[in-house]
Amino acid sequence: MTAFTPENRVVIAKISAVYGVKGWVKIHSFTDPISNFFDYSDVYFCKSGKWQRAEFDECKAHGKGIVAHLKGVDDRDVAAGYCGMELSVAEGLLPDLEGDEFYWHQLTGLKVATLYSSTEPVLLGEVSHLLETGANDVLVVRKCAGSLDDKERLIPYVPEQFIKDINLETGMILVDWDPEF
Repeated sequence: MTAFTPENRVVIAKISAVYGVKGWVKIHSFTDPISNFFDYSDVYFCKSGKWQRAEFDECKAHGKGIVAHLKGVDDRDVAAGYCGMELSVAEGLLPDLEGDEFYWHQLTGLKVATLYSSTEPVLLGEVSHLLETGANDVLVVRKCAGSLDDKERLIPYVPEQFIKDINLETGMILVDWDPEF
């Protein structure tokens, strides 16, 4: 088992709301598919500056989401104190990806450059976060030191069409994107 530390944590879900009056909470899972959340038993959250293991008595699919009961929490008002908390696992617990697949957390913070109408890469910014749109994911690219300008750009994560290369070692994503967009 991979030990959990705040430095190697990966957020896999967030407690979004209370559910009912007996201490249940709604969980918004960032895993794909959502049911992969159930594969993790070593989940942590940070409460009052202290990392704690999230222990669920019961956890089940409910509609398009997940509901769970935190062990020892039997009151709606107490459960409300957990709303907004991120649920994390140690990065080493994530399944290995195949080929050119990446986890979102691996892309966040990478620099983004384009060769669009230039022979030298033009730095557009860095990946702030990603959005899930249904059709495809979208890189949210914001200004950084050395970037072309201070524009925020939304670049569809479509390999080969817009995403030309991702190099985790150099921390760079090369895209085919007009800097004017």
